[in-house]
Amino acid sequence: MNMSFYTGAVGAWQQQQRMNVQANNIANVNNYGYKAERATFHHLMYGNVTGIDQERLPKGTGTKMVKASVDYETNGYADTGRLFDFAIQGDGFFALYDLASETTSFTRDGAFMMARFEIPPDEDAEPEIEPVTGEEIPPENTIEWRLSDNEGRCVLDRMGNFIVIDPDNREADLDIGVFDYRIYDGMLHADSGRFSPIDKNGDLYLGTGTVKRRMLELSNVDLAQELVKVIESQRAYSYALRMVQTTDEIEQTINGLSN
Repeated sequence: MNMSFYTGAVGAWQQQQRMNVQANNIANVNNYGYKAERATFHHLMYGNVTGIDQERLPKGTGTKMVKASVDYETNGYADTGRLFDFAIQGDGFFALYDLASETTSFTRDGAFMMARFEIPPDEDAEPEIEPVTGEEIPPENTIEWRLSDNEGRCVLDRMGNFIVIDPDNREADLDIGVFDYRIYDGMLHADSGRFSPIDKNGDLYLGTGTVKRRMLELSNVDLAQELVKVIESQRAYSYALRMVQTTDEIEQTINGLSN
């Protein structure tokens, strides 16, 4: 009796996890470059028992969602006309460097901007001397305009350097890097549109995709399909709770008979 209660409770919990994945996909249906996630389940304790006719029947304690796999398929592009919108046609990712954490993440969302950065002077820079008073004038920060995302992460070029933009020539071609991994499985979602690699993904190399300007990649979420999956999950969740409720009622009945 405890086994059926456990199986029902685990089933309800796992369907809730699956609905969380689907809800996140639906929430990002209009976010450029977003890649949908798919819930992957594995059996928990599983085995076979012998039936009445000596037939081998499966017996287990339910399933568990082990991970949310990412679907990297492309679902088309939007022509935005904006100067600093970019899309990758083919395989690969844009590389974003976070100055605060000193880490690099990867994205297919090319909605970038020209951002102002203040570059502190070198520690060895000598101060200027004021000609009249003879006072030392400490070196000032220099201003540099870089290509970045809307949270201040710098886009990297093919050599792994920051992309500097001439504010007087904004339409000049930019050497935006496209980077790739041979294995995508296991990449971590840093947020809705960024990924962080793990050792399993292998070495980073220059990707074969081409960069198109004034375009953005659409989300690959199929809204109709996600809504169907939500309905399936809700039904499975309801059935699992019904199993828990029925088990509890049977146990109460048995306890009442024993008294």
